[in-house]
Amino acid sequence: MASVPKVKFNNGLEIPIFGLGTWKSKPGQVAQAVKDAIDIGYRHIDCAHVYGNEKEVGDAVVSKISQGVVKREDLFITSKLWNTFHRPDLVEGAIKQTLSDLGIEYLDLYLIHWPLAYKEGGPLFPADPQGKILFSDVDYVDTWKAMEQLVHKGLTKSIGISNFNKRQIERILSVATITPVTNQVECHPYLNQSKLIEFCKSKNITVTGYSPLGSPDRPWAKPDEPQLLDDPKLKELATKYKKTPAQIVLRYQVQRGVITIPKSVTKSRIQENFNIFDFELTADDVKYLNTFDCNGRFCPMTAGLGHSHHPFQNDDY
Repeated sequence: MASVPKVKFNNGLEIPIFGLGTWKSKPGQVAQAVKDAIDIGYRHIDCAHVYGNEKEVGDAVVSKISQGVVKREDLFITSKLWNTFHRPDLVEGAIKQTLSDLGIEYLDLYLIHWPLAYKEGGPLFPADPQGKILFSDVDYVDTWKAMEQLVHKGLTKSIGISNFNKRQIERILSVATITPVTNQVECHPYLNQSKLIEFCKSKNITVTGYSPLGSPDRPWAKPDEPQLLDDPKLKELATKYKKTPAQIVLRYQVQRGVITIPKSVTKSRIQENFNIFDFELTADDVKYLNTFDCNGRFCPMTAGLGHSHHPFQNDDY
């Protein structure tokens, strides 16, 4: 079983650099995927309330703990605060719901999922009759202060952010008594986030990359959009290393120090994704992969367009 390197957070705690993503993993499939991942050697599971599958993830985790395969402290479990719970008085209830769904007593990491707040008190995607998302004007800076209380209460060991741009991180840092440990963002060779990674590094904040395979199964993909894993340049590199294109892009992230969380529910793929610790890309090949960048954002959060805290509306990185 491969030993997965760990990354140290600014609070001294550590996270495995490689984990299993669960976005788009359907109830009915995700429990088996998590069990398979733990058996293969994954110890880092990335979850979120809005994925709608935390109960099944929790069933798998509790099952593996009760079987003695792992202890709770062997696992690193992340979840995220959804946009309808940004109001400070709702934050603690939201994490408690996640802990109940997962069947655990604490999280290792809790993130603000997006910097933009949605209207509270109703569905996760509140909308007007025309289908336009209803926004809330809660400021994520106030949400952050409530997140800090979760650490003091022992509900989560670390807190961080997701999908925040440079300017938004600076606003958080201006009020924070607990610095975010990570910023989880879309990251792959078509959107390598090098500027944001450098900025986060300068603030002692790690970067976690979601959709590292280019999110080929995203529901809004159009037939003519490029598929990262089909890129001929990437296939050439895969042939050179006798690895799959997926293994090349995952290795690329790990070598850059990016915490990486590919999603799969297929056991063979979960295994294949994990088999990236027995080879190394040359520095030149990492540089070559950097040239693939085309600001190719596959997760643009179009539902939130027009919100004053939308992270991708201007030139901020």
